[in-house]
Parts: sequence; C-alpha cells; structure tokens
Amino acid sequence: MAERIVEEMKPFFDPKAVAIIGATNKKGKVGNVIFENFKMNKERGIFKGEIYPVNPKLDEIDGYKVYKTVKELPDDTDLAVISIPAKFVPATMRDIAEKGIKAVVIITGGFGELGEEGKKLEREIYEIAKANGIRVIGPNCVGVYVPDTGVDTVFLPESKMDRPKSGPIAFVSQSGAFAAAMLDWAAMAGIGIGKMVSYGNKLDVDDADLMDYFIHDDEINVVTFYIEGVKDGRKFIEAAKRITKVKPVIALKSGRTEYGAKAASSHTGSLAGADTIYDAVFKQTGVIRAEDFEHMFDLAKAFAALKDKLPKGDRIGIITDGGGAGVMASDAVAKFGLKMADLSEETIKFLRENFPPHAVPGNPTDVVGDTDAERYRIAIEGFVNDPNVDAIVVIVLFQVPLLEEEKIIDILAEYQKKSDKPIVAVAMGGKKTDYYARMLEEKGVPVYPTPERGVRAMAGLVKYAEYLRRGA
Repeated sequence: MAERIVEEMKPFFDPKAVAIIGATNKKGKVGNVIFENFKMNKERGIFKGEIYPVNPKLDEIDGYKVYKTVKELPDDTDLAVISIPAKFVPATMRDIAEKGIKAVVIITGGFGELGEEGKKLEREIYEIAKANGIRVIGPNCVGVYVPDTGVDTVFLPESKMDRPKSGPIAFVSQSGAFAAAMLDWAAMAGIGIGKMVSYGNKLDVDDADLMDYFIHDDEINVVTFYIEGVKDGRKFIEAAKRITKVKPVIALKSGRTEYGAKAASSHTGSLAGADTIYDAVFKQTGVIRAEDFEHMFDLAKAFAALKDKLPKGDRIGIITDGGGAGVMASDAVAKFGLKMADLSEETIKFLRENFPPHAVPGNPTDVVGDTDAERYRIAIEGFVNDPNVDAIVVIVLFQVPLLEEEKIIDILAEYQKKSDKPIVAVAMGGKKTDYYARMLEEKGVPVYPTPERGVRAMAGLVKYAEYLRRGA
C-alpha cells in the first residue's frame, strides 16, 4: 500500500509535465496566474518539468505552444490542473482518462458546496476518476505548492501573496483562502513550508491519503491540518494512527460551535460533526489539537526543530533575565498541565557558586537584568545536567544592557545541539528583538514572543512524547 500511495501522489508534487487546462493570456485570470507561476519557476530553474497550456482559442502564450484539446497533449503529461467552468469539467475528465493522465487538480468551484446540481457534477467526475484510476485534488481549492520542485497552482499572483521558503512542515487545508493567507504569513514569519495542499471539497484525495503519503516523505518532519470535517472517520483514524507513530500531526479543527458548523457546511459542503467526537479521535490517535492558527504554527515550529529531541517527561526548567516573565512562564506551566522541575541540590549549589550574590538560583532561575551571556551559559549548563529537568524554556530579554546578543545566540544553539533535552526560547520585544529571534531560529532554536506561547509549544512536545511512550 505504501508504495502505491507514494506512486499515485508523486505527480502532484513533482510532475514530469503539467497540463494547464484553461490557461489564458488574460492577466489576472486564474488560468493565467497558474500558467505564470509555472513559467516563472521554470525560468528560475526550480520547475524542471514541461508546461503544456490547453485552450481551444489560442495558439501560443508567451512563446509556449498551446494545445487545443487534452487529446493533443504529449504523452509525458502526468499532472493536469483544471481551471475551466464547472459544467465543462466532466467532459474534460473523460478526455484526461482517455489520455491516461492519473493526477488531476480541479481548482474550479461551483460543485458540492453549491447544492444538489453541483453534487451531481461532483459524483459524475468521481465516477470517471474511480473507473480510470485517476487521483483528484479538489474541486473548489487552490491546489498544491511545493517550493523545492516549483509546483504552484495557487492562483494568487506573487504581487499579492508572498511564497514561503522551503522547510520541514507540510500544511494541508480544506479552505483555499486560509491556505493562501497562511502561505503569505509563513513567508513573513520566516517559517519554511515543504508542501502545501488545499483540497477544497475533497472529492477524492483526503486527509488520510495525505497522511499516508507524508509518512514516507523524508523532507517533512511535521504535518499540520486545517480541517472542517472528515467524511470517512475510520479511514482517518487508521491513517492517523499509522503516521503519528513516525511523525507528529497537528490539527486545527474548526466548526466547534453550532454557528461554525453551519458556516463550514456552506463553505466546502462539509459536515462538521460533533466536536467532542473529534476531540476523542485526536486523543486516541495521537493527533495534537491546536486551539487556533497561532497555536498550530507555534507547535509546528517546535516539532520542525525538535522532532528528534522530545522531552523524557513533563518537568520544565525556566531561565529568565526578567522576574515578571519568569512568573508568567511558571503560570503557563500550571495552565498547560506541566510540572515545574525541582532542581537537584547539586544544581542549586553549582548555580550559587558561579552566580553573583544578587542572581536567583532556583526554578525559575533569574539571571537578572545586569546579566551577560556567560551567566546564561552557567544556568543552562546547570539545567542541562540536572536529571530532574526534562525540558528547558529560556527567556531572553535582549534589551538588557550587558547582554552580548550574538554570544547568547551561539550559546543557546550550542546547547540545543549537544544536549538531549529540548530547549525553546522566548524573546519579548519589537523589531530589534525580532531580528535576533530570527538569527536564533536559523540556528535551530524555536523562539516565541511570549512566555505563554513558549510553554504551550513545549506542552505539545511533552504530549506527543507521552503518546509515543504509551504506544511503545
């Protein structure tokens, strides 16, 4: 089964040749933006495949030969992207079946989300796909974005939406607009996305198929989902159990309330289902539920950096150069069901001997506002060697006067590498802080803008590690 799913899904992410059905030279039209995306990525040397625009009314677009019909396409076409009106899609699917193309992204909306007539069209397409072994992403979606291979069916031009760099996070979204906004935001936040899939009405390819594919994708460390509803519960549960043994899955499930569920149904024709059922399913399968968009990416960031360095327990050590921030982090430890580590006598003794009299050893340890990077090193050394500490949250207020920014960044990165305990950093502040936080993240330490978010991300790591231990 594993080989089959990888084989079936590969053309979506790394096609030999893509047919853009509905490609046009009219700027701003969906078919034009998708064509431009591939063309630009080809010119940049990222997209290595062939590009075949299909439009009965044109002979060429920007120097590319245009094919009048699907039947005329060269035989190496292994991915078709459809952006033509819904009523023409079934006939096009028949041509695709005859041509032997096995992967199709249907961008077009106007199907099941609009009621009975649209559902009928959807069923027709599904039957053609099923009978001919075609895998379909969509309809009513923005499709696929893969920075490493240059696949980009997101029909929002680069002038309106930035694309994020590559990274070890996969992002799957039922909502196309949410997917696009998220990509734009990830680009600004410097978060790397390895693969994005927006599947809209998920006529065929669904969450379970994607989980089964991502198990075998070595580029991806963590999979994040925005889900409105699941059609086949059993299939979802089985796939989730398979992948969570290997890599973490984070789900942001909307439609929690009566109002939200109603909105989800009119949006992608999705039945949101009782929220308590989803909660139970996520717990049972080891999927970590995100409370909101921010939480989802806080978790993803932590897992992307620390998937192979999970905490061995729930005892948290906190180091800070600001007392108030230490108190906030301690509150968050209790709030998210973790424990404050009891430092060993040896650790307290080690800190006392190496600290000036006014620094405060303990948990939290406060290196106070006149700290330099060396004092942080001593604190981290003590916590890393203490058998009572499972994970460390280091709060760095870069504003304090004697702290050498680059030195503390190097110290944190060094301990992240050599210690078997996960370290997350918290850096509160504005533009200058953000600059140093980015430097720290480049070196493999996830950084959060508040103590609460840093601790909450660590709680996700603890939860997943507990799930893996239970299953072992």
